[in-house]
Amino acid sequence: MSVYRVTELIGTSTKSWEDAAVTAVKTAKKTLRDLRVAEVVKQDFQITEGGAIIYRIKLQVSFKYETVE
Repeated sequence: MSVYRVTELIGTSTKSWEDAAVTAVKTAKKTLRDLRVAEVVKQDFQITEGGAIIYRIKLQVSFKYETVE
């Protein structure tokens, strides 16, 4: 039997929503092992005072708990 945890991540990028998602998952993979599924919950963007766009994406990711013996 397996147990999974679902947690939310928010990634940002000045390029695209896709890049924001990749950034979030790559960062999470540094500390979480066995990531299984990522689901997009929300996409939005921020417009800075200078007019630049910052893409933001909220993801729910699941990862498997490891058993310690």
